[in-house]
Amino acid sequence: MKIAIVGAAGRMGKMLAALAPSMGLEVVAKVDVAPGFDSDWPADAEGIVDFSHHSAVPQAIAKAAAQGIAYVLGTTGLDAGEQAAVDAAAAKIPVVQSGNYSLGINLLLELTRRTAAALGAAYDVEVVEMHHRHKKDAPSGTALMLAKAVAAGRGQDFDASTIYGRRGDIGERPQGEIAIHALRGGSVVGDHVVMFAGDVERIELAHRAQTREAFAAGALAAVKWAKGRACGIYTMRNVLGFE
Repeated sequence: MKIAIVGAAGRMGKMLAALAPSMGLEVVAKVDVAPGFDSDWPADAEGIVDFSHHSAVPQAIAKAAAQGIAYVLGTTGLDAGEQAAVDAAAAKIPVVQSGNYSLGINLLLELTRRTAAALGAAYDVEVVEMHHRHKKDAPSGTALMLAKAVAAGRGQDFDASTIYGRRGDIGERPQGEIAIHALRGGSVVGDHVVMFAGDVERIELAHRAQTREAFAAGALAAVKWAKGRACGIYTMRNVLGFE
């Protein structure tokens, strides 16, 4: 399968390009605005893997939709307009969109949803994530996915239940609140912890990425899976057969 990598100059882009041949994929374009990279992909590309800046997503995914090419989107931090462009493209092509492509994280999402359903709102939930100092968006897409898994497990409205950090005289913690905290520093690839704090015990579910290869392998598996699928937006739950 011939693929193009968008955002090829970044850390993930370089990892994707290095790993692709071992997974039976041919990289026909390494697209990036940085000098020395391709400005576009050729007509024979069969799939796109995008880990670029969120502002570049609408133009790239619209081009893929016009060509009927499967699209794997790992870029996070999209605003409403950028997400609308993704949704519009998904009416024409298969799009796999995830804030995290590692197998371990996607298992953690499933465990988080089930734990939240079992414990209910009697347990306070705090989601803590830490990434390297160069990460531009906060909180991470994965932290948002984990908080949404908690809300789904409890049957709560995500937007009405979630806060982002705390400051000042905020009063007592209301029952059912889901809090997300973002830490940045050093060269941390990605740490995520979901804490369920009860009156007599605390349960912690955690994932710590040691290298970016875990994310790259999942994204490359996703583009192979997406080829030939019906149009629509899919997640790693679909790729892994959870739904």
